[in-house]
Parts: sequence; structure tokens; C-alpha cells
Amino acid sequence: MNHTSENQLPKEVVYPHQAEYSAYMDTLLDRITLPEISDLKPIYDAMANLCKLLRVAKGVTSFYRSPTHERLGKVEEFIGYDNGKPSRLVSRERAELPSLMIGQSDVYIEEGQEPWTPQEMERIRRIQKLMLTFLSKNRLSGEVERLTFYDDDGYLNVRYFLRYLREKSAPDGLHGMTAARFNIRRFSRLNQELGRMACNILMKNYVKLLQDQIGSEGVVCRLGGDNFVLACRTEKMDVVLKCLESSSVVYDVDTGKRTGIMCAAGFFNIPDGYKDVDDILNRIMAAYDTARNGGGAEIVFSSEDILSEKERVVRIQQMFQQALENEEFLVYYQPKIDVFGNRLSGAEALCRWRHDGTIIPPTEFIPVLERSLDICQLDFYMLDHVCRDIRRWLDEGRNVVRVSVNLSRKHMVDADLFDHIIEIIDRHQVPHEYIEIELTETTTDVEFRELKSIVRGLQRAGISASVDDFGIGYSSLNLLREIPWNVLKVDKSFLPGDNSDVDNRNSVLFKYVIAMARELGLECVAEGVETKEQVKTLRENACNLAQGFYYDRPLPVDVFETRLSQMEYAEV
Repeated sequence: MNHTSENQLPKEVVYPHQAEYSAYMDTLLDRITLPEISDLKPIYDAMANLCKLLRVAKGVTSFYRSPTHERLGKVEEFIGYDNGKPSRLVSRERAELPSLMIGQSDVYIEEGQEPWTPQEMERIRRIQKLMLTFLSKNRLSGEVERLTFYDDDGYLNVRYFLRYLREKSAPDGLHGMTAARFNIRRFSRLNQELGRMACNILMKNYVKLLQDQIGSEGVVCRLGGDNFVLACRTEKMDVVLKCLESSSVVYDVDTGKRTGIMCAAGFFNIPDGYKDVDDILNRIMAAYDTARNGGGAEIVFSSEDILSEKERVVRIQQMFQQALENEEFLVYYQPKIDVFGNRLSGAEALCRWRHDGTIIPPTEFIPVLERSLDICQLDFYMLDHVCRDIRRWLDEGRNVVRVSVNLSRKHMVDADLFDHIIEIIDRHQVPHEYIEIELTETTTDVEFRELKSIVRGLQRAGISASVDDFGIGYSSLNLLREIPWNVLKVDKSFLPGDNSDVDNRNSVLFKYVIAMARELGLECVAEGVETKEQVKTLRENACNLAQGFYYDRPLPVDVFETRLSQMEYAEV
């Protein structure tokens, strides 16, 4: 807004030495527009000289982050010049800047001064536009910096982490430093128990705690969610490890309430002269994967063995799709035997990978595929091939038994899982009673609800559902109480095998688990049966089905077909 209209401006006033100071002002204005001017001091030095010459009492540049901030009066002001004398507003320039930002320039004249001439007003407006242009570039640069190196919650991100390491990797800069990648354990459960707002406070306080321990010669950056990376001086490792292994952190500022935080982490002590920043990130990621998925220690330091394992994992992931297309994965069938009649009563479909003439055992590739949704593709592949075999056996007039197919808990993210199962079975026109779906215990309430829905859907469709590895999780009884299973597969760890105290306790647990399952009307299958004594225990406790090496190993399809022809097993 311009507070002095054109018809109120006085006629041109001639000042002594006007030509000299006019030329000087134009030179200053031209200097301000030079591209190498990129910081405030040269701008404001030039502005101060111009303001004195143009009789400006005060110049204020304002910045609003958005039109909403402008309406609410949330402003950031930069006073470029102020002679400290009483003044009045004469000229206002407003501009809409990139990213919805608003800029405003106000110019004041000292009380009692002669009004500005048209020539002076033109120069003042030019100065205002230049200041707004500079503000726009300066603020946009700041926004780019924020968006590039900070996430939406205000945490430094992985781009900042990489830049930090690269800047530190100048000669000997990374000497004596350690990098780590870590994850806050069970944070999703804390979210459910404490609420999102409390957990936001919890995470910020925890990151601040870590940063305070690390000090100025280090940084904590967020990868996303509850995943972070850090770099610190190696001598700080003891306090950092204590923070990661167990910390008590405030989540309610008003009451001072705290909760414990534990982390899984992968570390890399950076050697002297080491400058490969990308490899540092790769090493801490590999060490973290081992800590997260290895089933052992939750704090792991990088080693060559871990890198080799990481390369093996990547290689399997890269080979998987081609192997799937080439049908390199084979169905092996492990018989389930009725221990009272020594008769073949069912089978479990197990996967083997034949690659370049060599059979790769499942322990080599299943855990790798379970790190992603690749395992879901393999599960559906297995179900499809089992249905092919059953359809062929029916068409050939062979004996047929119910076959169980494993589905990973990764499937719980699939809202259409039931439809996908039914589509595969019905495509091959397999009677539903010949298929059993094995599902494992879940780890979250969301997964539990999905699991319950899937099992109920399978039952309505006449497809058996079994809970696999019963007894090794934390919610087993709840699984039996709320989900209508058909089959209970008792984990082999419950089977007695020697005469130790642990074995005696196992015998008691096995007895009552089987009794409870039978009271609930469930069929019981004992896994890992390897001895005659274990078969005797099954009979004594009315557990009717056994699966294990005592009767048969997993068999290729042609060998299993001979078992289907015979059906009977000789008493051993």
C-alpha cells in the first residue's frame, strides 16, 4: 500500500550536488543486484547509505510463512535501517513469494521532513522491490535447506547425516568416530498404550538425551518412524550404548511420568583414514539387520562376516523373481501319521529350492524372503502347486489326504487374503476339505484381528485352519480362546526327550496342552517326533497325529505318491 498518492507529491526539488549523489545511489542500487551478493551484511550496509541519502528514517522488511500467518499477524521483521527518530509510514510494497510465503517492505520518513520527490520515490520503490526479491531468495533458500535436511517433525534426516560425514571426512576428520543405525524396540506398542502425542514427546526427549550424551562432535538423525542413525566420537561409546540398551525417558512433562526405551542397533567403528561415506552407511545397515533379525544380541558391531551375509541376502533377493518364473521351487511333502493306526492321514507342504542342480535348504532362503513381502509370493506359489498336485491325484484316481500349506504372518497386511486363497483353490477345482492353511502366532493387536477374520472365513468355506508352532509365543492361550481353529500343531520343544527336570516339566505341559486341545475339539499334531518313546507319549496322551523323522522326512512328490499308494506304515 502506498501512503502518498501521485497528486500529493511535490514538484521536483533541486538539491546541491544532486548529480553526484544520484550517480552514487544508482551505483549502490546496481551493486545490490549483483549476483555475488548472498548475505545480509553487504545488503544492509548499502541500504544504510541509501537510506541516509534518501532521507529514510526507517526501513522494515516483514515475512509471513503463509497467508494464514499474515491474517493472524504472525510476522518475522527485519529492520534494515533505523535512525531512531520519530517517523511515519509512507510506502508499503507487498509481494507473494514462492511456497505461499508473503513479503512486505515498509519505508518511513522522519517527522517534519519534506515529502519525497517522484525521483526519490522511484528509487525507494526500487529498493523495496530489491529487498523483497532478496527476501524471497533468502527465505526460499532457507525452506529448501529445511525440506532437504529436516523431516516433517523437525528431526535431522539421513541427507544431513551423509553431508555431516562427508564434511567430517576431510583429512583425518572421521578419525576416532563411530557410526550407528538403531531402532526403538516395540515403539508401535508404546503408541498403542501411551498415545501418539505422548510418544512424540517420548521420542523427542529420547533423541535429545542421546544428542546431549554425544555432544557437539556428533549427530543423531532420523531415517523415518522410529529408526535413526548417529555418529559420535568413539570415546562416547560407553554412554551411548547405555542409552541404547536401556533408558528411562519422560513422556508426560506435567507429571514427570517415564517409560523404558530399548533399542536394536548396528555399529561401525570407523578406521583411521576411512572416507567411504556410502560404505559406512552400508555397514551400519548390515550390522543393524543382524541385530534386528539374527535372533541374538540386539547390539551388533560391523564385521566382514556381516557384510558377507548382507551380500548373500541381496543375492537371494535378486535371484528370487527369476527362480519363481523358472519354477525352481519344489514342493516336498512330509507325512502326518495316525499313531494309533500307523496310517498316512495328511501331509505338510514344505519348500525346497533347486538351483543349478543343487537343492538349497529352506533355512538358507526362507528367513531372507520373510524380510519382505517376497515370502507372500512364495506362499501363493506353494499353494498353487499343491492344488495342482491334488487335482492330478484326484484325476488319476489316487488316494488323497489333506495337505497343509504355510502362510507367513506377512500376509496379514493383505486385506483380500481370504479371496486370494479361495481363488487359487477353486481355480484348480480342489475340494476344500483337502486343504489346510497353517498360520503362526501374531505379534500385534492389528494382526490378531486380521488372523481371527481369516480363520473364521476359512471355516465358513470348509477349509481347515491350524495354528503352527503352538506354545513358543506369548499369546497362545488367547489364540485358542478367541480363534476357532481346527488343528493344533504342538511345537517339538514340548515333546519329552530325556529324563531331565526340564523334560519332566515338558511331559506335564504336553499332557495338559493335549488334554485342553481335545476338550476344545481340536485335532492335535505333534511336530518333530523322532523316537519310539515320543510316539509312546503321544499315544498315552491321546495325541493322534505325529509328524517327524521317526516316520518320514519331507519327500519329493514322486516318493510321496508311493506313500499315498501304500497308506499304511509298518510298526517300528
